[in-house]
Amino acid sequence: MKKLFISADIEGTCGITNWNETEKNHADWRYFADQMTREVAAACEGAHDSGFDQVLVKDAHDSARNIDPRGLPRYAQIIRGWGGHPYSMMLGLDGSFDGAVMTGYHNAAGRDTNPLAHTMTTQLTSLVINGELASELMLNAMIAAYEGVPVYAVTGDKGLCDWMQSKNPNTAVVPVNEGMGGAVRSIHPEEALRQIREIVREAVKRPKADCLFPLPKHFEVEFTHREHTKTRRSSFYPGIEVVNERTLRYRHDDYFEVLRMLHFCL
Repeated sequence: MKKLFISADIEGTCGITNWNETEKNHADWRYFADQMTREVAAACEGAHDSGFDQVLVKDAHDSARNIDPRGLPRYAQIIRGWGGHPYSMMLGLDGSFDGAVMTGYHNAAGRDTNPLAHTMTTQLTSLVINGELASELMLNAMIAAYEGVPVYAVTGDKGLCDWMQSKNPNTAVVPVNEGMGGAVRSIHPEEALRQIREIVREAVKRPKADCLFPLPKHFEVEFTHREHTKTRRSSFYPGIEVVNERTLRYRHDDYFEVLRMLHFCL
């Protein structure tokens, strides 16, 4: 029995370009929530084509109540809502899974390849790990590596996909959008579904060891809030160093401790 974990976001869904399209209280959201659902279903189907008979999907955007479960295949289960665990967007993942796929992902706060680029919250201007701007993909791929689970495929904006390939060229990517300032150039939504299914189908056949994301042995994390009041509140977390009025630093060798800190400080 082969198990796949899918973490699904919306800001890298095919065609999305404006914050209104990501929020439940806007009319534009329904279309992109539907497309998010269809892209997740395509990833499920690709894995199933290659022998994965169990899929666990984490709805990982905002309220975590975006995906329509009726649009998923019967062999898929879904986690909706937030469980309060430091794994956050990867809630439900453990070492029993044979692989992970991330759909609808976007680039990091401070990057310009997606009009909706951010990291975990729009209240950060940057999150840096070991000197590199960190995306949600980076955080979550390292969670997968921490559990010994390979990341087989990623879908989202071209800048993020290029970054992933630079970290591990064995992880397959499906760039559905290309950001241009506040604009997005995207492929056709049906073409996105075709590519996701076909690329995931082939990607999950790769050796697990080839698709493990590199996990550092030490972590130095710096993050900068937009508002100094949030920095002040987070400065009381054990082990945190104050860099300036809006920036904090944290060092640790255990990645779970990094996640625990981010869980309470972001």
